[in-house]
Amino acid sequence: MAVIENQVPIQLTVSDLSIRFGGIHALNAVSLAVREGEIYSIIGPNGAGKTTLFNCISGIYLAQEGSIQFNGLDITGMKPHRIAQMGIARAFQNIELFRGMTVLDNLMSARGHAMRYGLFSAAVFIGKCLQEEVRCRDEVEEIIEFLDLQNLRKSPVGSLSYGLQKRVELGRALAMRPKLLLVDEPVSGMNLEETEDMARYMLDINEEMNITIILVEHEMGVVMDLSDRVTVLNFGTKIAEGSPQEISKDPQVISAYLGETQQLSS
Repeated sequence: MAVIENQVPIQLTVSDLSIRFGGIHALNAVSLAVREGEIYSIIGPNGAGKTTLFNCISGIYLAQEGSIQFNGLDITGMKPHRIAQMGIARAFQNIELFRGMTVLDNLMSARGHAMRYGLFSAAVFIGKCLQEEVRCRDEVEEIIEFLDLQNLRKSPVGSLSYGLQKRVELGRALAMRPKLLLVDEPVSGMNLEETEDMARYMLDINEEMNITIILVEHEMGVVMDLSDRVTVLNFGTKIAEGSPQEISKDPQVISAYLGETQQLSS
């Protein structure tokens, strides 16, 4: 695994990544390096290529040029389920939960890849199958408690408020026991209280679970408060990278956000 100057390992490296849809360059030679244990934010106007970058990292899209390395291994072109098994999980901007299933069952669905038993054990639900089910259930219950969802574990997800569904979406990603968590717009559509709660959970996930987080978010207050470093994309091109303080004063970044200096500095 590569190591940077301050001896913190680089967990994810994106090198000269480019992807085109017809004549549109969704990403144009984008490079970045995410350190183990940090919160790294990717910002930019609508259409900047942020979600496209997430889709490439998680294996949904295959870039025409460039490479992606995770913990020193090349994952470029790898299938999404293999990338997930390696320790990269994703919480989506558009909630992708099973609305008719309970909170508990939604989180348990993310543990399927971790259950190790044969067809016979599964059919009769004894022995190793039962042990694995209990083990995964215990892990999921810990996440439910961590996200303060104890009273809702048996509630159908479709009956919950939007903010709670976003929390369950985050919990399902955590149930995969990731080393790296991709979080796409976690506070979009939330009120102030829900936003503050989600920001607190993100910090706790990073600090208490020691999970590296890459965050895509339009709410600049959240980005500036949570991030160790920030990369800015504009029309598929990386235009800036640095600390939140550096980014908030960068003229190119301010221009990309149509001169919203006050918002970037908040």
